[in-house]
Amino acid sequence: MNALEAEIRKIVAVDGPIPVAQFMALALGHPTHGYYAGRDPFAARGDFITAPEISQMFGELIGLWAAAAWSEMGSPDRIRLVELGPGRGTLMADALRAAKIAKEFHAALAVDLVEISPALRRRQQQTLAAAGVPLSWHATLAQVPEKNPLIVIANEFFDALPVHQAVRAKSGWHERMVGLADDGKLALALHPDPIVGFSAMLPAELRDAPAGAIWEWRSDAWAVELGRRLVRQGGVALVIDYGHAGGLGETLQAVGGHAFAQVLERPGEVDLSAHVDFAALARAAARSGARVHGPVTQREFLTRLGIETRAAMLKTATSGRAAEIDAARARLTEGGPRGMGELFKVVALAEPKLGALPGFG
Repeated sequence: MNALEAEIRKIVAVDGPIPVAQFMALALGHPTHGYYAGRDPFAARGDFITAPEISQMFGELIGLWAAAAWSEMGSPDRIRLVELGPGRGTLMADALRAAKIAKEFHAALAVDLVEISPALRRRQQQTLAAAGVPLSWHATLAQVPEKNPLIVIANEFFDALPVHQAVRAKSGWHERMVGLADDGKLALALHPDPIVGFSAMLPAELRDAPAGAIWEWRSDAWAVELGRRLVRQGGVALVIDYGHAGGLGETLQAVGGHAFAQVLERPGEVDLSAHVDFAALARAAARSGARVHGPVTQREFLTRLGIETRAAMLKTATSGRAAEIDAARARLTEGGPRGMGELFKVVALAEPKLGALPGFG
């Protein structure tokens, strides 16, 4: 039993079982013992790898996409390029390097990075030390100044936001909780009382779900705030994550050392995430007045942005790396158990007046 598990057990012993979302929030975000408090979980020696760490092509194409979006916005003199959950800073570094070919766009930039992890902030500062643009760090989107239009990038950010779970029983939908088993270990259980009016929250086609069905949902606070900021300040947000367009089923998972782990074991030492419901995300942003583009698959998005052409250019410019570049392109765009091309989806949220955006057909 680690320190965070001991603390969670004390909370449960005093207050009773806690929602899965509260457990997830503590496991990831506890200021001392949380997963993101003091570690770099990315790349080969971490627990997982993200698209920017697979290939520079990913961040470069995002940078060029941002420059094209800026042009669609009317090329404002000042623009805030915001990244939510910037990891090691790799995506932003690659994006800024590619954006240098659009000199007026690059000159207009101020970069805001929204990051709660002190360890990752330090890594981002190292990675972006020679970025050549103003850099600022914030704990939340609300701390990003409300001036100048925005271009927001959120790659594998929403999947780490705490997720609630409800299970259908004979008496209705009951929230799934984390409590203590008879042996004193953390265990999943259902709240004894059904959630009042829960069926009305579900899409009509899911209201007659069978007993045992699981529904996951997140707070829509981030999506609503993001949509509100885009409408108020002007701009666009690009959300890239693994997920689906609504439906039943459990997707909460734990990963440690590039392998799946048990969700309730070693809290704070393994990563927890759950698939993003892009339909719910779009609805929340649309309620704020934002226009929704997509979702499309990552394969469609990167192909339309020209990843094949960029891969060919890299192979020409670098000798002996053709197989490596082809493998990276395949992992980013292909389906199957190791490919990201179909599982990952891309959606853009924008101020209503913006027209078509690159990558969305």
